Amino acid sequence: MTVRVRFAPSPTGYLHVGGGRTALYNYLFARGQGGTFILRSDDTDEARSTEEFRADILDGLRWLGLEWDEGIEAGGPMESYRQSERLRRYQDVAAQLVASGRAYYSFATPDQLDEFRKEAQAEGRSPAYDGRFEPDPAEAAARVAAGEPATVRFAVPRPGETSFEDVVRGTVTFDHVQVDDFVILRSNGTPTYHLASTVDDVDFGITHVVRGEDLLSSTPKHILLTEAMEAERATYAHLSLLMGPDGKKLSKRHGHTAIKAYREEGYLPEAVLNYLALLGWSPGDDDTLIAVDGMIDRFDLSTVSKNPAIFDTDKLQWMNGVYIREMPSEAFVVAVQPGVEEHLGRSLDDEEVATLAEIAPLVQERTKLLTEVPPQVAFLFADIEYDENSWDKVMTKEGAAAAVAGAAEWLSDVDYWSIEAVETALRAMLEELEMSARKGFQPLRVAISGSSVSPPLFESIAALGREESVARLGRALELMT
Repeated sequence: MTVRVRFAPSPTGYLHVGGGRTALYNYLFARGQGGTFILRSDDTDEARSTEEFRADILDGLRWLGLEWDEGIEAGGPMESYRQSERLRRYQDVAAQLVASGRAYYSFATPDQLDEFRKEAQAEGRSPAYDGRFEPDPAEAAARVAAGEPATVRFAVPRPGETSFEDVVRGTVTFDHVQVDDFVILRSNGTPTYHLASTVDDVDFGITHVVRGEDLLSSTPKHILLTEAMEAERATYAHLSLLMGPDGKKLSKRHGHTAIKAYREEGYLPEAVLNYLALLGWSPGDDDTLIAVDGMIDRFDLSTVSKNPAIFDTDKLQWMNGVYIREMPSEAFVVAVQPGVEEHLGRSLDDEEVATLAEIAPLVQERTKLLTEVPPQVAFLFADIEYDENSWDKVMTKEGAAAAVAGAAEWLSDVDYWSIEAVETALRAMLEELEMSARKGFQPLRVAISGSSVSPPLFESIAALGREESVARLGRALELMT
């Protein structure tokens, strides 16, 4: 058997981190088994589906490096991988199920269904609708032929049960008393999720359905539909939901939930992918940092935990910092240059790119997010504005003006401009003023960069150059005196 798995997001929102993990696990399983990873779009909800969300899902998957073998934009043996373009197929299947007696036209009104649920609740019965308000098939067919609107419901066999072996959760059994005769086709002719998803899985030859735990209760419905189509059921694996550090379902109150947001905040795709992989699975040997090739070699669906996984942005940020520090310096410059240029509102020239490359290793070793870099290095390429908090905290203290004045004097006399020469001059200045490094260097940092947070002082001054460094010290001194 050739493994065929799918990721089938609905373009009604940005790619969620939970969706990213689901896509990753499908990808890893397919790659490890020599199978096929398919991307399709469950876009029957026309009112909420947008091109913006479609594009975001594709961009997010590609940013993570999860290229698919078949499906949207990649093509394949199917005519379309968008549910919105397969409506006729779903309608045909629904008609076939009605003709075979496995489904029926339903005319039950909302009031009748509400009454049924209330009575069931009062009597302690299951509120699963069992078709009791429906006419016989001949009358139903006549009413539909006459133009009366009707939904199509699947006739769940009762008594009975549906049982399956979930790769993650073990044996799962649903008594049909708890499964209602569910709608598969709405009165306007559009399919429900249950019908469209199942027909696609059958038509696309999906062998394993790896998806979130929130869809576990839908599985007996999908199995019943699959068997009614006389097809072989897939193997199911339901992943636990992602939780916040407080143990509650991950939501915006815990921070960002969209892959897009982490990309924009300066996370590396390799770090995000690594972190998502560990949300319910362990590569073993106490490994935390693992490249995608290593994941493919070690990934096993049967070792995925059924317990909820905690999404902790602090841990993700730590991991991102590790990945940033391990980047080649040249790659780091390439990664941060667009952000620096956006921050400045212009492109860097060749000399400025060289300056960025010179200072980059010193910034890289203390960076957790790529977005931290532009405000830290912008002082090298543009006039500065003093951070108010930094100025008030540093430049108003006793001795600050003396340090700035002394630095301007000593740096003006440096013959050969280098990091070592800058350090020698400034340490001599401190010795002359009998001032500690902590007290004397912080005012220089604010005067040079505008902030008390910047790359190392000596390297910053050396990169900025003698003329501009002395000029900035002079401007700061004018404001201090």
